[in-house]
Amino acid sequence: MKKQLIGTMAALAAGALVLTGCAGGTTGAPAGGDGELSGLTGEVGAKDFAEQYILAYMTAELLNAHGADVEANIKLVGSANVRQALENDDFLGYWEYTGTSWITYNGNTSPVVGVPEQFAAVKEADAENGIAWLDGAPFNNTYAFAIRSSEAKALGVKTLSDVAALPKEDQTFCIESEFSTRDDGWPGLKSTYGFAADDSDGVTMLDTGIIYTATQKGDDCNFGEVFQTDGRISALDLVVLEDDLNFFPAYQGAFTLKQETLDEFPAIADVMEKLSPLLTTEVMQSLNQQVDVDGEDPEDVAIAWLEDQGLI
Repeated sequence: MKKQLIGTMAALAAGALVLTGCAGGTTGAPAGGDGELSGLTGEVGAKDFAEQYILAYMTAELLNAHGADVEANIKLVGSANVRQALENDDFLGYWEYTGTSWITYNGNTSPVVGVPEQFAAVKEADAENGIAWLDGAPFNNTYAFAIRSSEAKALGVKTLSDVAALPKEDQTFCIESEFSTRDDGWPGLKSTYGFAADDSDGVTMLDTGIIYTATQKGDDCNFGEVFQTDGRISALDLVVLEDDLNFFPAYQGAFTLKQETLDEFPAIADVMEKLSPLLTTEVMQSLNQQVDVDGEDPEDVAIAWLEDQGLI
């Protein structure tokens, strides 16, 4: 969602296989058999967090259930590496977020307001890069700020504008290092809302996972940077504040792949249409919670959910 800067390129060489030379298949669904995707091989990529692992396993399992022979690769670190793997044909496809592509890959500094409008703009921009976006899922894994529910009531805050109206001493924030410098991150957010917090004493830099527990405890900050589909939000009884000035871009998820791959296997779009509409923000929160909070294996979570939905 972001969560996306260049990671180590060493993992790329270790983890990726050339599209035409990859064989195998994930556990839980027949691979390489009869079906409209017979002959499709390769790897479905993922960024390095639970939601992406779940989506990669779901996609591989579903494609295999329709005759493909693919597997999930969850070894790469960093959005740029995963995108590069797609461009190099090391991955046949992966799930991307509209805001990430629009800002990080296509070089824009301002979002397009509106989820469908942002999706259309990204789809058009990436078409020029030879990358196709299949229809997006309903979930939106955008940046957000959350606060523990008890303190939200005590301070009387529901929106980020409410936060900006608080006394300076109450405007304390936990953010990650990447967010502190992104065009769609802290500098623009602070300017848009007019937060009084000083970067030196009102902002604490923490690793992404620690932000959730720090926000729940309230020791380091009142307001923590979160991602809207993260299962820890509900598990820790956090309240997401409304971005009432629409600062953050939409981070709608969708499966992306090379246009030439889609041209060769157009049925990929039909198969993925069975999955994508079911993936709401609430569904992704629940699935992510099973991995991030309950400690379940993302492949097991993906397969069980697909079976529950009758997709495999």
